[in-house]
Amino acid sequence: MTQLVFDAQTFLNFRDYDFTEHGGHGYRWVDVKSFRIPQDTQDSELLTALIAHEQFRDDYAGGGVEPSGTRHGPYWLKHVTEHSYQLIGKAEALSRLRDWVDQHGPVPESLEADLASQVFAIVDSATSCYSLGDLGSKALHDWGGVHVDFHEYVAVDQERLLLRLVVAADD
Repeated sequence: MTQLVFDAQTFLNFRDYDFTEHGGHGYRWVDVKSFRIPQDTQDSELLTALIAHEQFRDDYAGGGVEPSGTRHGPYWLKHVTEHSYQLIGKAEALSRLRDWVDQHGPVPESLEADLASQVFAIVDSATSCYSLGDLGSKALHDWGGVHVDFHEYVAVDQERLLLRLVVAADD
């Protein structure tokens, strides 16, 4: 089985930025988990390895990673498979993220700069990008509806041998 090596995590909490002259933070945040990947590995194998990785067992609601957990974001882990992800163009992923960021109006320049370098650049440099689809209400775990917005992208960069899991949500 393909092995991913967890490398780093970046967390951008919109509440950490000064929104006094802007629309508001909306209790939003972006979490980026970075993994080193083996050379010449098919994207389908990488998605399967990501789902099997303990860092994927995160409910993104303050509990953090639970190595033997059964939740991923709003879903029961058992419902998330490699087929839950759709290949999406980088432009479409960037547009969706941009719409989510701008939904309450402009964001502070410092947040915009951090998003540009730590989120948008990751998606833009990917050799392929996947979006987690809506798995339906039957896949939601017992309190899975806590997020109003939950967006998840997997940015694969075969040239740099990196996979990044990008989750943009609110709480």
